[in-house]
Amino acid sequence: MSAKSIQTTLVHSDYVAPAGFDAFPPATHRASTVLFANTAAMRASQWKDKTAYTYGLHGTPTTFTLEGKLAEIEGGNHCLLTPSGLAAIAMVDFALLKSGDDVLLPENVYNPNRELGRWLSADFGVTARYYDPMIGAGIAALIQPNTKLLWAEAPGSVSMEVPDLPALCDAAHKRRVLVALDNTWSAGLALRGFDLGADIVMHALTKYQSGGADLLMGAVITRDRALNDRLALAHMRLGLGVSPDDAYLVQRGLPTMKMRFERHDASARELAAWFKARPEIAKVLHPAFEDCPGHAFWQRDFTGAGGLFSVVFDARFDEAQVDRMVDALTLFGIGYSWGGPNSLVMPYRINSLRDRWEGGVLVRFNVGLEDPADLIADLAQAFDAL
Repeated sequence: MSAKSIQTTLVHSDYVAPAGFDAFPPATHRASTVLFANTAAMRASQWKDKTAYTYGLHGTPTTFTLEGKLAEIEGGNHCLLTPSGLAAIAMVDFALLKSGDDVLLPENVYNPNRELGRWLSADFGVTARYYDPMIGAGIAALIQPNTKLLWAEAPGSVSMEVPDLPALCDAAHKRRVLVALDNTWSAGLALRGFDLGADIVMHALTKYQSGGADLLMGAVITRDRALNDRLALAHMRLGLGVSPDDAYLVQRGLPTMKMRFERHDASARELAAWFKARPEIAKVLHPAFEDCPGHAFWQRDFTGAGGLFSVVFDARFDEAQVDRMVDALTLFGIGYSWGGPNSLVMPYRINSLRDRWEGGVLVRFNVGLEDPADLIADLAQAFDAL
């Protein structure tokens, strides 16, 4: 071959880095095109089984490594990454539901999941119905011949009810209905979804897995290969790829996730106990506290709680008063999401999210990694604004 021009050399260098490099952090592989050794390798490659690389959208060593770690943490065998938690939910729905099918969702479902259900009903011919999250084995009465999927959250992300997951799963499986569990609240650390009967476990990696409040990502984990293949087809058809740089950041957060989760948990319980003693608060909706519906199920099924819980103010305080209290906080940012190092607060108009709600103004707290004594002092001064 003749000598290359400078321009060609800029694109086709002869240099190859020496093999044998190793380090604790996994490498970040950025690629759209994946190169094959020859045409035989190209023709033999199968993107679904992940034994070879075919195209950047279907994975690189960076994303495969993260998927493998997440599946291992959750006790699953297969994992698919998505650009957000909502993308993970949508992928499950579009993989498993078609026109004429029915899906059941808890009334305390993550609100974007509720909106997706409404969209499926309005435009795709899929009926989405909502059930009392505390219904337990009574869910059997709601399952129809065309019901294909049951969603569960443990607990609900705003009103915090903890369902009887084994009862829900048992009733669904007796009627050949798949169960998808949103296990984001426990990060796969405090609840073993597959062991309780879930077929699919979904996570918003945006939360504890990332830990930095600086990226969006989701994951769908399964044990059954055939079910994973159905999901993988939807993943491919919907083009749900993730950034390898973001995948690296999530991997960077995993070694400290359990320690961070336990710190969030301890601090949140300290704040919840403080709220419990305040006359301004009617209920503390923290699964580790008896006020929370489903507390007994949490005791039975969970080993921890994380940093997210809600409180309900006494009926004598209206929305405007509670908003003043929220605005007076200095260490709590007003914002959605959770699981990061900074504490957050979010007042909800819960009547717009729940078909049935009796009680005062609800405020959700994400307790971050600050000193809980400082957070309590901030809450105390803000309560003066009531």
